[in-house]
Amino acid sequence: MKTLFEETKLGNISIQNRFLRSATWENMTTEDGHLTDKLYKIYENLAKSGVGLIITGYANIVKEEQPNHGMMRIYDDSFIDEYKKLTNIVHNYNSKIIMQVAYGGTKTKFNHRRTDEYGGSLANRMRFLLEIYNKVREKAGDKFTILIKLTSSEFFQGGLTFDETKLICKKLEEVGVDAIEITGNIHGKAKSMVGEVFDGYRIQEEGYFTEYAKIISNEINIPIITVGGFKNIDKIEKLLNETNIDFFGLSRPLLAEPDLIKRWKSGDRKASICLSCSKCRTSKGNYCTIFNTCVK
Repeated sequence: MKTLFEETKLGNISIQNRFLRSATWENMTTEDGHLTDKLYKIYENLAKSGVGLIITGYANIVKEEQPNHGMMRIYDDSFIDEYKKLTNIVHNYNSKIIMQVAYGGTKTKFNHRRTDEYGGSLANRMRFLLEIYNKVREKAGDKFTILIKLTSSEFFQGGLTFDETKLICKKLEEVGVDAIEITGNIHGKAKSMVGEVFDGYRIQEEGYFTEYAKIISNEINIPIITVGGFKNIDKIEKLLNETNIDFFGLSRPLLAEPDLIKRWKSGDRKASICLSCSKCRTSKGNYCTIFNTCVK
């Protein structure tokens, strides 16, 4: 029987348990995306809480565009020292950290109308992703752990389908990606979409995208991470042992209850107090406005 609190490997990273803090836009950087004392403290508290791996809020790589105010950025070398500091803070508590990098202008299948080698067929549309991965791998080397985050479906007519996502996952495994996070591009709407069926699979009340992640985990042999609405450790443990899903991401529950992972490990297995209300997105930063209202 697999356990949630066993040490395991993600690529070449040893992780103390199977819990991840999934990528969260904290809205707490400076205007140009540099880290603040408040943000360092957020990550220190996450590491102290016992979460195995922290995935940062997505960091923009282009100086001229900023999809969200207060988001992390990494468009030049001026960020290196502060991210080294952040990494050292996290490592001090035996947690690990991975940066999520992104470009805010990426197009979906629905509004992707290119007619060159990057448009049309799925092979052409995934070319951009594969070229980015190949260049990162070339620069970082074979021992560097690289994850890819994919939407399971675009959940509307004419968007990326789950069948296409499965083919992309197989190609990513083939080229050497270390793990894939299966999520869904339904920001803020997931709770209202629970029970709806897309591409033959149902969005779940807890673990929104687990039906999709389960299928993919059966078809490829690299670690699969999934996220979305997890609050009950018994349900997560059941998924761990009844599927091939390897890691489980939480965000809002850790905003509501920062010591949740530590509490679960101590034997108190009550579900998270999080209401999944998404009221944690505020102009002052992302924090739980119901249960954990102290923001300094």
